[in-house]
Amino acid sequence: MAETKEFNIISETGIHARPATLLVQAASKFSSEVTLSYQGKEVNLKSIMGVMSLGVGHGADVTIKADGDDAKDAIEAVSAVMRNEGLAK
Repeated sequence: MAETKEFNIISETGIHARPATLLVQAASKFSSEVTLSYQGKEVNLKSIMGVMSLGVGHGADVTIKADGDDAKDAIEAVSAVMRNEGLAK
């Protein structure tokens, strides 16, 4: 069962190394496939290189998608990191 959630990046520095690492760590705790989409590109949210390669900046609209048995929990965990790190509302 797939779950998706959209975010608008409000952090002035976008998704840089530290928050990207925290997002990857959160996504990696789940068996679901978790992806991050930005400007028509989709990467595995469990890959720090993939996340960094997108160059997500301030004001960007991104979509997180999780597909698997624990998809809902994965989306909630990633959403919490987005909020706690001031990346998105």
